[in-house]
Amino acid sequence: MQDASQRPLVGIVGSAGAYGRWLQRFFRASMGLDVIGHDPADPSSVGEAELVRRADVLVFSAPIRHTGALIERYTSLAAGSEAGKLWLDVTSIKSVPVDAMLRSQAEVVGLHPMTAPPKAPTLKGRVMVVCDARLDRWRAWLDRLLFALEAECVHASPEQHDRVMALVQAMVHATHLAQAGVLKGQAAQVGDLAAVMPFRSASFEMDAAIIARILSLNPAIYEDIQFGNPHAGDVLRALGQQINRMATLVGEGSDAARAAFRDEFLHDNRAAIGEAALADGNYSYERIGYLLADLAAGQSVSVHLPDDRPGALRTLLHVFEQHAVSLSSIHSSRTPEGEVHFRIGFDDADPAALRGAIDDIVGQALGRVLHTSRV
Repeated sequence: MQDASQRPLVGIVGSAGAYGRWLQRFFRASMGLDVIGHDPADPSSVGEAELVRRADVLVFSAPIRHTGALIERYTSLAAGSEAGKLWLDVTSIKSVPVDAMLRSQAEVVGLHPMTAPPKAPTLKGRVMVVCDARLDRWRAWLDRLLFALEAECVHASPEQHDRVMALVQAMVHATHLAQAGVLKGQAAQVGDLAAVMPFRSASFEMDAAIIARILSLNPAIYEDIQFGNPHAGDVLRALGQQINRMATLVGEGSDAARAAFRDEFLHDNRAAIGEAALADGNYSYERIGYLLADLAAGQSVSVHLPDDRPGALRTLLHVFEQHAVSLSSIHSSRTPEGEVHFRIGFDDADPAALRGAIDDIVGQALGRVLHTSRV
């Protein structure tokens, strides 16, 4: 009898959701596996009973608040037939779904990709938390899955995960949502965000981007990250105490208050974080700042290279050399549709020479020009 862990049939609970759709593409394209799924939003999906019966690997990709109850229902539907199979979840909270899966007879691993579904085909460059709660015969297959995902994996218990996520997610989201509320409240005096952006610093631009990101995605996710994490309330209260203390000192305005501000918020925090972490973080900030400066360069061309082969980028860049156009920056990125493109920036390039280079890129079918700025 063939071992199902060699080439399992993957089932996805929530197959019509954003991550459900991404996971279907990943399992099929990157691992060559067959995938079935169930989702109330997809009338063509298989029924729950069929899904739990047929799937060798069952992945729960559902809203945080519903995942625990869903797992309980699937445990009841499986009625012991899940023994020897693998159950996974990909939610942002781990204690509740992992505990629920452990009440089944399946092997159990909790996963948390630290990103919204990417435009890329894998999680390369992203972090994923792995909680391998009960794992035996599926360990080798899980290793193949993690290798194919290409994520930077960090292993943790569900309890540790949720405590850390109260800081990494709940606190960060709350801070930026509070900033959005302050911006809204100040709009009558200074204008909306678009009116404020011309005055931006690199720090404000980064914060504004995070605010826009949060408010652009599924609001239920951000709500559940706050209300579904048992440690979020304590962290938010601690955050509020820090802000209130700072506001009190600034309100007092005395030399003593300034000294307390320096000691509590600058000196003490610097010592607590440590010199090595400060140096790494400061360098990361500078790199992001340089990237933002490059992206704000006046002249730029974005080119997609459909011929993905060694030397294709060199051929593209040679065109600019032939037209005596000097490059100031080059960055790879993805369009909203997921196409990889190269954004090439220039400092005061001759417009005629730049247009000539673009005409050659198009004429020689070296790439597809997606965007030009001040060309």
